[in-house]
Amino acid sequence: MAVGRGAEAPSGVKARRGAHCRRREGNNDLCMMGKGRLRRRENEESIAMASSPGCKRRRRGTDLFDALPDDLVLSILSMLAASAGCPSDFISVLLTCKRLKELGLSPQVLLKASDKTFAVKARNWSDSTDRFLKLCADSGNVEASYTLGMIHFYCLRNSRSGASLMAKAAIGSHAPALYSLAVIHFNGSGGSKNDKNLRAGVGLCSRAALRGHIDAMRELGHCLQDGYGVRQDITHGRRLLVHANARELVAAVNAMKSSSSRISFSWANEYRLRTGGTTEYPLLSDYGYNVPTLEVHTVNQFMTEWFAVRGGSPGPGLRLCSHGGCGRPETRRNEFRKCSVCEAVNYCSRACQALDWKLRHKAECVAMAVAELWVEEGGAHGVGNHDGAGDGGRQMMMVQS
Repeated sequence: MAVGRGAEAPSGVKARRGAHCRRREGNNDLCMMGKGRLRRRENEESIAMASSPGCKRRRRGTDLFDALPDDLVLSILSMLAASAGCPSDFISVLLTCKRLKELGLSPQVLLKASDKTFAVKARNWSDSTDRFLKLCADSGNVEASYTLGMIHFYCLRNSRSGASLMAKAAIGSHAPALYSLAVIHFNGSGGSKNDKNLRAGVGLCSRAALRGHIDAMRELGHCLQDGYGVRQDITHGRRLLVHANARELVAAVNAMKSSSSRISFSWANEYRLRTGGTTEYPLLSDYGYNVPTLEVHTVNQFMTEWFAVRGGSPGPGLRLCSHGGCGRPETRRNEFRKCSVCEAVNYCSRACQALDWKLRHKAECVAMAVAELWVEEGGAHGVGNHDGAGDGGRQMMMVQS
């Protein structure tokens, strides 16, 4: 039966439409109730997140950093510690947030720290710096053990602790630590004159020389030439001195190539002109042309600054090594050997004497001293002749004070 637009629908049809509408309205009410519960649940979760400890960091926008795994952050911090150019490059990162500080002080990161990370200025030395270096040394960093050992032995006058730390680095085949222990044995540093152990010094020097340490090779070469603590072997000693000069030249040229400044080989051009156009280039220590000297180790710079701010003297009656790049002080009076010509300078080792002779002392000493000795002794002079072996041709002779 058709129903018109204005007419009433039959009662049966109306009842069915009414039931259907009520069911639809009931479904809508259930959906609205479900959405309300979902909103309440979301509100409760947001309140719980707001009360968590990391909420402030999330609000600051560091939630992506917090999501990084610790292994990745440790790897990044390790590379940073290994490539840092100064202590602030590494320390400033640790001060950024608590997580970086905790991960940055882990043994995995401190083990990779380079010597530049420990290049603290002497005027900034403090107990916290000592603790940081000790933490690095305890993590197995041999460079930190060597640096802290040198500072304790020579600057803080704690010879037992310093020697122990350097020995720890030497066990790890750290060449500068091996050479420093050799110098201590040669001079009897930290003890009396009777505490010298020349054979132990030669043995440590040999181990450092095998690892390419230039000063150790030069020291061992002079010991072999002079028969100092070892059976005399002039030929082998000269060969070691030539090897030390060659390594020094290669290291200096590589340093110039790696620098940002323009490389200048005017020293080679000048030598070519003086020798009639020969293509052979001079060894660095045999001919003191304008090839830059090797970079001084950070701990030697520290010791030089340490005593400079204290008046330039390590104590009453004690002297510093006259080689400006060394910084070692005497631990007792007349520990270091003096120049036999002028007796105005003193050195902790033959290596320091050879370098200072090339860089500075040759011009200061020979002109005056040789003239005086020619007058006094009728032509004899106190300059030893080591021609052809390196280190400046003619060298000073060292005498024990």
